[in-house]
Amino acid sequence: MENEAKLFAGGMAMLGIATSALVVVPYMTARDVKPAEGLKPYTSVELRGRQHYIANGCVYCHSQQPRARSFAPDFERGWGRASVAGDYAYDSPLLLGSMRTGPDLLNIGARQPSEQWHLGHLYQPRAYVPGSVMPSYRYLFEARDEVGRGEVEVQLPPGYVPVGKRVVARQEALELVAYLKSLNRTYPVLPALPEGQASAATR
Repeated sequence: MENEAKLFAGGMAMLGIATSALVVVPYMTARDVKPAEGLKPYTSVELRGRQHYIANGCVYCHSQQPRARSFAPDFERGWGRASVAGDYAYDSPLLLGSMRTGPDLLNIGARQPSEQWHLGHLYQPRAYVPGSVMPSYRYLFEARDEVGRGEVEVQLPPGYVPVGKRVVARQEALELVAYLKSLNRTYPVLPALPEGQASAATR
């Protein structure tokens, strides 16, 4: 009985330590994070687009966390500087992602600011990136005989437009593209100080 009590106490202690290290300490560290200078809140259209991003599973193949140069060649790939906590101040839930079947998207709005490029890429990725494994999201579009007033026609490369039709973006596609274009974290941030300098700065 005494050994069972010790085992139980040891298990509870390990659980407490793990919970502190993995939940409490990170929460205490990040709870007061302020938006990075230059970061703007999402508009209502961008927030709806963010929901489409989640619903269409984009997070399963794309990350939103460029890493530091010492860890990965993300900057050389053109994905931007390493992200900081303030870059995600308006993100709930966080969409950091863990897979990179496709490129990191935290700065896709800076790399590809064209609405037409994004719309066409969603309609048929291989028309813009040969050999892409990204699925086509054609259900976000309609093939029409005519384009209505205020509707956005997608200007696709030759050979990708349905014969005798015109491709029109649905509202969901426009909102998703608005969110993708908002992913622009190219504003400068203060670099982290080396440990010795950090302690000197707080004296």
